[in-house]
Amino acid sequence: MSATSATATRQPTPPPPTAPAPSHGRRMVAVVVLIPVLVTLALWAFAWPAARTAPHDLPLGVAGPATATAQMEQRLEAREGAFEIHRYADERAARDAIEDRTVYGAVVATEQGPKLLTASAASPVVAQLLQQAVTQQAGGAQVQTVDVVPAPADDPRGAALTSSVLPMALAGIGAGAVVTLLGLRGWRAAGALVGAAALVGAVAAAMADTWLGVLTGNWWAEAGTLGLSTLAVSAGIAGLAALFGTPGIGLGGFIMMLLGNPFSGAGSAPEMLPEPVGVIGQWLPPGAGASLLRSVSFFDGAAAAGPALTLTWWAALGLGAVLLGGALQRRKAPVEPTAEREPARVG
Repeated sequence: MSATSATATRQPTPPPPTAPAPSHGRRMVAVVVLIPVLVTLALWAFAWPAARTAPHDLPLGVAGPATATAQMEQRLEAREGAFEIHRYADERAARDAIEDRTVYGAVVATEQGPKLLTASAASPVVAQLLQQAVTQQAGGAQVQTVDVVPAPADDPRGAALTSSVLPMALAGIGAGAVVTLLGLRGWRAAGALVGAAALVGAVAAAMADTWLGVLTGNWWAEAGTLGLSTLAVSAGIAGLAALFGTPGIGLGGFIMMLLGNPFSGAGSAPEMLPEPVGVIGQWLPPGAGASLLRSVSFFDGAAAAGPALTLTWWAALGLGAVLLGGALQRRKAPVEPTAEREPARVG
């Protein structure tokens, strides 16, 4: 066989054809459609609850003899669906209910007229709303108001606590995304998430309590709450990414940011949001974290069990998904066969 024919038979095999890349036109259409959809969802999530803010079965106490409180109850119940009335024998029982976070306030029947008990630490917006409602029912007369659990002097409107919801959500989303994008898996990912959340909690408590003075409870309980809130978000993000890949980051961010933040009720109260937004918000880490932070900061841990359990479940399920995703990836990893050495030829 000639050299020319041998060379012709040794032509390299052409590479297999690759799928054509999406055209620029399709990419433009995707951007043009996707951005308005995201804006619409954001406006719906943020603007709709804000535009429909009003009391919905807001827990309110009425204290005093039945003969003296009957007329007050009728006037309050006339606002259909606005208040959930709790009846108490006297002012002391009503105060205990406020401190236990059973009700946001109470109207006490006295010989001088109605007396209003509020808790601005639970919600300055609700405290102001109750004052306006009771004053209106009293025909515009001056109503004695007592703030049973006042908001901190350095944050009388609760703006600082409300502002803490977004940074904790952002910290959790950032930690979950970074752990995923850095390729951490299994126990390494779980350890990084727990460590980052603990550090975030300590730093946030140092700023909000030690420096700014807008939190007035037990420092360690506040740090634990802020850290657990961050871990619930970050573990949720990383867990979704471990199960569904990189799109899980986007899905988790949508849930925590576009739903959890506006549905949290941190700026007013869950019962001030349209139904079922307030309930859904308390099932998500931002809303549960805000409620737990109020409890440990201003109410000595009253009514903390529910939101603490919600955050714990999010953190546990998220970390479990991270560990499960790491185990599945290890099983899918191909095992490289050991190349056998050919025996050396003699001669």
